[in-house]
Amino acid sequence: MTTLVPHSPVALLLLAAGASTRMGQPKQLLPYHGRTLLRHAAETAVASGCAPIVLVTGALHEELVAEVAGLPIRAIHNPDWETGMASSIRAGLAAVAETRPAAVLIMLTDQPLLTPELLHELMARQQQTQASIVAAAYGDTLGVPAIFAKAVFPELLQLQGQAGAGRLIAGYGAAVERVPFPAGLLDVDTPEDYAALLTKPVG
Repeated sequence: MTTLVPHSPVALLLLAAGASTRMGQPKQLLPYHGRTLLRHAAETAVASGCAPIVLVTGALHEELVAEVAGLPIRAIHNPDWETGMASSIRAGLAAVAETRPAAVLIMLTDQPLLTPELLHELMARQQQTQASIVAAAYGDTLGVPAIFAKAVFPELLQLQGQAGAGRLIAGYGAAVERVPFPAGLLDVDTPEDYAALLTKPVG
């Protein structure tokens, strides 16, 4: 499938602030095919062509910053990370505000089967449709990675507590454009998830 290069700048927020309580260790630093999950996600983000790219840390900072060394990524620490994902979204949007992006793409570090091609497809769909939100579809879920047009930034900023972007996506219902991402059903939250991931072939 041929995808279009967005005419307008798209910023990318890579959210990695959580404490990985269900995993029992920092999942961002788990090994995955010769790199960590965070480094893999960061390289995927860079390959998307988005700019700027902001890594939002929380429970860990210096360890995560070291993992993105050499990549065109700005890392910021969210001091309010324990209040939930909404605070990381706010921190990330504040960090990219000066570049006045036309849209922002939000992704996580625990979806290692995500590809640059899927991110390109999200951006192309948003460019083609001018939809307020374009989200990945997996199982019965519409969620991140997802791209949000500038018009919905105020609503992202109003999210509170544990409410991530999924709540806003759900609120838009049928107005959300969707891009199939069946591999998104595997995210890495528990040791069992990680074991399942390691059985998947590369590529």
